[in-house]
Amino acid sequence: MLTLDELIAAPIPVDGAAEEQARARWDAVAKPLHSLGVLEDAVVRISGFTGNADVRIDKRALLVFCADHGITARGVTQCGSEVTARVTDAIAAGRSTINPMARLARCDVFPVDMGIRNYTPVKGVVSCRIGNGTADISDGPAMSRADCIRAIEAGADCVRQLKDKGFHILAVGEMGIGNTSAAAAMASALLREDPEPIVGRGAGLSDAGLERKRRSVRTALERNRPDPDDPVDVLSKVGGFEIAAMCGAFLGAGAYRIPILIDGMISSVAALCAVRLHPAVKAGMLATHLSSEPAGETLLRALGLEAPITAGMHLGEGSGAVAFLPLLDMALAVYHSGQTFDKLGIAAYTPQN
Repeated sequence: MLTLDELIAAPIPVDGAAEEQARARWDAVAKPLHSLGVLEDAVVRISGFTGNADVRIDKRALLVFCADHGITARGVTQCGSEVTARVTDAIAAGRSTINPMARLARCDVFPVDMGIRNYTPVKGVVSCRIGNGTADISDGPAMSRADCIRAIEAGADCVRQLKDKGFHILAVGEMGIGNTSAAAAMASALLREDPEPIVGRGAGLSDAGLERKRRSVRTALERNRPDPDDPVDVLSKVGGFEIAAMCGAFLGAGAYRIPILIDGMISSVAALCAVRLHPAVKAGMLATHLSSEPAGETLLRALGLEAPITAGMHLGEGSGAVAFLPLLDMALAVYHSGQTFDKLGIAAYTPQN
């Protein structure tokens, strides 16, 4: 297992020659130049990151990091913390919302317990428990800095294990009642923005519930004063075990050279932490969808990434990332088709000023 210091020191070169080969291959396909837009960019990005223009993503996996949050007791969610365990069990049994989506996308799903409250382990759930849920961030820090680092390192090691099993691409998602509150607090701190416009309705809060959530997030920020220049401080003070693990997964994807898909707002704030810790890890990240949570677009802008799917989604569980895989498959079908201008006897498109 790599330590956090080793993860943020890992060399992550980008192969410019492989990127140029991928661009040339796209431009040779008999279609208008860059007419598949960000899907073409995704293939080029994977080429540079992996150092191979012959992009293959046949073996893919989704890591769903799961944990509970003490702030749930403040009435900031529509349901109680017990739902985290129930959904985690359903994911392991293949019965949650993400499972039929993942089956269609030919994606293996691995739920990971990072700190589900009072959880009884079941078959199919990977145990990387750091604690029995985080503390209420409106009262004090979510976790110790040491536990935060342990969670980051555990998330990175999950990536190592899947890379060793031969997976070509990973998606990362989460399950944790209350985690949109933690993610909103993190986003507010990292982006140095007022929490009011950042806090959203999560899984569906009433107006009164939204107001409680906004007050709780503001209180958490005022009480903990997370340092925006120190992502680990932000994670440990107002984050969650599963969010720290996602940050680790993004760092691990860089260290172990495997492309990784960002899901929605919560995944994006974890990705931003990873990029702040080690800017080069961004090379292996792909945005997938624009979350309907208020901070979704702002976080992607901070990451400098563009999401190809705008569908008003806010499901979680890695659903937006998995939804992107069939689009990427279609792009790669064109990329590998061999239907070039030369083969079809058509004059090639050229860039126009």
